Amino acid sequence: MKNIFIRLNDPEAVKEFVSAAEKCSFDIDVKYNRIIVDAKSFLGVLGLCPNKVSVCSHGEDVAFERLLEKFAVC
Repeated sequence: MKNIFIRLNDPEAVKEFVSAAEKCSFDIDVKYNRIIVDAKSFLGVLGLCPNKVSVCSHGEDVAFERLLEKFAVC
């Protein structure tokens, strides 16, 4: 299980993120405070952004991890 903080500033970024998450065969959660949504849900992720959110992936995918690096924040 890997946690990383990201920020998605616009709907196009959310679309790109969700599209990449849908290609993964494992579960991915997006967390903001006490709210947790499925990363494969466009409306769920869009509702949390543009806040700084935590992404918790329950598996590994090189392409998805590269995308996370693109949106990563400290």
